[in-house]
Amino acid sequence: MATATTRLCAFLMVFYTCFADDINLIHKPDSAPVRLFTEEELKRYDGSEDGQPIYMAIKGVVFDVTKGKGFYGKGAAYNALVGRDSTRAVAKMSLDPADLTPDTEGLTADQLNSLEKVFEGTYKTKYPIAGYTAARILNPDGSPNRHFQPEPQPQLRTKDEF
Repeated sequence: MATATTRLCAFLMVFYTCFADDINLIHKPDSAPVRLFTEEELKRYDGSEDGQPIYMAIKGVVFDVTKGKGFYGKGAAYNALVGRDSTRAVAKMSLDPADLTPDTEGLTADQLNSLEKVFEGTYKTKYPIAGYTAARILNPDGSPNRHFQPEPQPQLRTKDEF
Protein backbone atom coordinates (compact mmCIF):
# COMPACT_ATOMS: atom_id res chain seq x y z
CA MET A 1 0.00 0.00 0.00
CA ALA A 2 2.79 2.43 0.85
CA THR A 3 4.37 1.85 -2.56
CA ALA A 4 1.13 2.62 -4.41
CA THR A 5 0.59 5.71 -2.26
CA THR A 6 4.15 6.87 -2.91
CA ARG A 7 3.71 6.39 -6.66
CA LEU A 8 0.40 8.26 -6.62
CA CYS A 9 1.97 11.15 -4.69
CA ALA A 10 4.88 11.29 -7.14
CA PHE A 11 2.48 11.22 -10.11
CA LEU A 12 0.34 13.99 -8.64
CA MET A 13 3.42 16.10 -7.90
CA VAL A 14 4.67 15.76 -11.50
CA PHE A 15 1.17 16.34 -12.91
CA TYR A 16 0.65 19.35 -10.67
CA THR A 17 4.02 20.86 -11.60
CA CYS A 18 3.68 20.23 -15.34
CA PHE A 19 0.11 21.43 -15.77
CA ALA A 20 -0.24 24.15 -13.14
CA ASP A 21 -0.17 26.88 -15.80
CA ASP A 22 -2.70 25.08 -18.00
CA ILE A 23 -5.31 24.41 -15.32
CA ASN A 24 -6.89 26.90 -12.95
CA LEU A 25 -5.51 25.54 -9.71
CA ILE A 26 -6.05 27.16 -6.36
CA HIS A 27 -2.34 26.90 -5.52
CA LYS A 28 0.53 26.75 -8.00
CA PRO A 29 4.02 25.55 -7.10
CA ASP A 30 6.48 28.32 -6.20
CA SER A 31 9.01 27.20 -8.80
CA ALA A 32 9.64 24.66 -11.53
CA PRO A 33 11.73 21.57 -10.78
CA VAL A 34 15.46 22.29 -10.62
CA ARG A 35 17.77 20.45 -12.98
CA LEU A 36 21.21 19.56 -11.64
CA PHE A 37 24.17 19.43 -14.04
CA THR A 38 27.40 17.62 -13.27
CA GLU A 39 30.59 18.93 -14.90
CA GLU A 40 30.56 15.93 -17.26
CA GLU A 41 26.95 16.47 -18.29
CA LEU A 42 27.47 20.19 -18.89
CA LYS A 43 30.37 19.40 -21.25
CA ARG A 44 27.89 17.73 -23.64
CA TYR A 45 26.26 21.11 -24.33
CA ASP A 46 29.34 22.82 -25.78
CA GLY A 47 27.88 23.70 -29.19
CA SER A 48 29.74 20.95 -31.04
CA GLU A 49 26.60 19.02 -32.05
CA ASP A 50 23.98 20.49 -34.36
CA GLY A 51 20.50 20.39 -32.87
CA GLN A 52 21.83 20.15 -29.30
CA PRO A 53 21.25 23.11 -26.95
CA ILE A 54 24.24 25.23 -25.96
CA TYR A 55 24.67 25.76 -22.22
CA MET A 56 27.10 27.76 -20.13
CA ALA A 57 27.21 28.32 -16.39
CA ILE A 58 27.99 31.45 -14.45
CA LYS A 59 28.01 31.39 -10.65
CA GLY A 60 26.63 27.84 -10.85
CA VAL A 61 23.58 28.90 -12.86
CA VAL A 62 23.31 27.06 -16.19
CA PHE A 63 21.98 29.28 -18.98
CA ASP A 64 20.64 28.12 -22.34
CA VAL A 65 22.59 30.38 -24.72
CA THR A 66 21.43 28.54 -27.86
CA LYS A 67 19.78 31.67 -29.27
CA GLY A 68 23.23 33.28 -29.17
CA LYS A 69 24.67 30.51 -31.38
CA GLY A 70 26.50 33.12 -33.48
CA PHE A 71 28.51 34.01 -30.36
CA TYR A 72 28.65 30.65 -28.56
CA GLY A 73 28.31 27.96 -31.26
CA LYS A 74 31.06 25.79 -32.70
CA GLY A 75 33.90 27.98 -33.98
CA ALA A 76 32.28 31.20 -32.65
CA ALA A 77 34.19 33.84 -30.70
CA TYR A 78 32.91 32.84 -27.24
CA ASN A 79 32.63 29.08 -27.75
CA ALA A 80 35.37 28.52 -25.15
CA LEU A 81 32.91 29.68 -22.46
CA VAL A 82 30.23 27.04 -23.10
CA GLY A 83 29.87 23.53 -21.76
CA ARG A 84 31.34 24.56 -18.39
CA ASP A 85 31.10 27.05 -15.54
CA SER A 86 33.01 30.08 -16.83
CA THR A 87 32.47 32.40 -13.88
CA ARG A 88 36.09 33.56 -13.58
CA ALA A 89 36.42 34.17 -17.34
CA VAL A 90 33.25 36.29 -17.36
CA ALA A 91 34.45 38.28 -14.35
CA LYS A 92 37.81 38.96 -16.00
CA MET A 93 36.39 39.31 -19.54
CA SER A 94 38.93 36.65 -20.51
CA LEU A 95 39.09 33.68 -22.86
CA ASP A 96 42.35 32.43 -21.34
CA PRO A 97 41.95 28.67 -20.69
CA ALA A 98 43.23 29.18 -17.13
CA ASP A 99 40.22 31.42 -16.44
CA LEU A 100 37.59 28.92 -17.64
CA THR A 101 36.64 27.91 -14.11
CA PRO A 102 34.02 28.66 -11.45
CA ASP A 103 36.77 29.78 -9.03
CA THR A 104 36.43 33.41 -7.93
CA GLU A 105 39.26 33.41 -5.39
CA GLY A 106 41.65 36.29 -5.89
CA LEU A 107 39.37 38.36 -8.13
CA THR A 108 39.44 42.10 -7.53
CA ALA A 109 36.42 44.07 -6.31
CA ASP A 110 36.08 45.55 -9.81
CA GLN A 111 36.08 42.09 -11.38
CA LEU A 112 33.46 40.82 -8.93
CA ASN A 113 31.33 43.90 -9.59
CA SER A 114 31.67 43.32 -13.34
CA LEU A 115 30.68 39.68 -12.87
CA GLU A 116 27.53 40.67 -10.99
CA LYS A 117 26.57 43.27 -13.63
CA VAL A 118 27.01 40.83 -16.51
CA PHE A 119 25.24 38.02 -14.60
CA GLU A 120 22.22 40.17 -13.70
CA GLY A 121 22.15 42.56 -16.65
CA THR A 122 22.97 40.24 -19.52
CA TYR A 123 22.57 36.54 -18.79
CA LYS A 124 19.58 36.58 -16.44
CA THR A 125 17.70 39.02 -18.67
CA LYS A 126 18.57 37.44 -22.02
CA TYR A 127 18.96 33.67 -21.58
CA PRO A 128 16.65 31.16 -19.85
CA ILE A 129 17.97 29.21 -16.90
CA ALA A 130 18.32 25.52 -17.78
CA GLY A 131 19.42 24.41 -14.31
CA TYR A 132 22.26 24.62 -11.81
CA THR A 133 25.65 23.03 -11.39
CA ALA A 134 26.10 20.42 -8.69
CA ALA A 135 28.49 22.80 -6.93
CA ARG A 136 25.65 25.35 -6.59
CA ILE A 137 23.04 22.89 -5.28
CA LEU A 138 25.14 20.46 -3.25
CA ASN A 139 27.59 20.81 -0.38
CA PRO A 140 31.14 19.47 -0.90
CA ASP A 141 30.12 16.22 0.84
CA GLY A 142 27.27 15.70 -1.67
CA SER A 143 24.47 16.55 0.72
CA PRO A 144 21.82 19.09 -0.37
CA ASN A 145 22.66 22.73 0.26
CA ARG A 146 19.80 23.90 2.51
CA HIS A 147 20.49 27.52 1.57
CA PHE A 148 20.08 26.95 -2.18
CA GLN A 149 17.45 29.18 -3.79
CA PRO A 150 16.67 29.16 -7.52
CA GLU A 151 17.48 32.45 -9.24
CA PRO A 152 14.40 34.56 -9.99
CA GLN A 153 13.89 35.16 -13.69
CA PRO A 154 10.36 36.57 -13.95
CA GLN A 155 10.71 37.85 -17.52
CA LEU A 156 11.65 34.38 -18.83
CA ARG A 157 10.24 30.92 -18.16
CA THR A 158 12.73 28.44 -16.73
CA LYS A 159 13.84 25.99 -19.42
CA ASP A 160 12.19 22.63 -18.78
CA GLU A 161 13.63 19.54 -20.46
CA PHE A 162 12.16 16.86 -18.19
